Amino acid sequence: LYLEPANFRPFNASGEGTFPAITAAATLTLWAFLGFESATVPAEEVVDPERTIPRATILGTVFAAVVYVLGTTAVMGVIPAAELTGSNAPFADAASRMWGGWTAPAVAAGAMISAFGALNGWILLQGRIPWAAARDGIFPAVLGRTGKHGTPAFALVFSSVLVTGLMMLNSSETLVDQFTFVILLATLTALLPYAICALAEIMIYARDRERFEGRRLTLAIVTALLGFAYAMWAIAGAGQETVYWGLILLFSGLPMYVWVVWRRGSRSSSEPDEVSA
Repeated sequence: LYLEPANFRPFNASGEGTFPAITAAATLTLWAFLGFESATVPAEEVVDPERTIPRATILGTVFAAVVYVLGTTAVMGVIPAAELTGSNAPFADAASRMWGGWTAPAVAAGAMISAFGALNGWILLQGRIPWAAARDGIFPAVLGRTGKHGTPAFALVFSSVLVTGLMMLNSSETLVDQFTFVILLATLTALLPYAICALAEIMIYARDRERFEGRRLTLAIVTALLGFAYAMWAIAGAGQETVYWGLILLFSGLPMYVWVVWRRGSRSSSEPDEVSA
């Protein structure tokens, strides 16, 4: 009743070619699915993780995809493309058009509740990732400290400082530009591990060929190669500026890694002296 087919045209309003526009859109779209692998991070607190985590990952991704497609289709069908590009709250505006002005504050309140729930989840993850790296000896040991309740406080503060610094990099831009910058940079930093994991999967198959044979091995390798190719394609869609800042962010972590390796080597070289003494 509310959808207007004319609102879905033109298909490509970016002013660029179709393929470059799809490439850029693919990177932005992937942002909505970032974190599906995060179900593995709190594995130690999950009951029966070997069974629960794969199911939660697959079902959660499928459910989220259905919600995203239906939601964006409804908004695009209700609001003309020219107005949609200038809207700061498209879902609230669409609800107001369909059911009246009172629904806009209700949708906005729902978005706030959803964002608050997502924030809680990301706070849990952003502390656990550096904590786990510190426990494995990759990050400084101070990030592996926990409080009496098991909370990685130092890791939480460290991650929060990094997030704040990233926001300040683009503080001169508008709120929409800042949001787009953070989306693309976050997607880029996630795509790099995705690409590496795809290649690592092939290495696992190569080392354990007896377990994976015939069609199963072929399908697994093809899937991994497709995943790697998609990651490279999405990285290209992030744009030159995002790749530039992403590389700076990536290389800025090398001094910390060198420092950790140096300390580890110093400790191992001092062990024989302590034993002989």
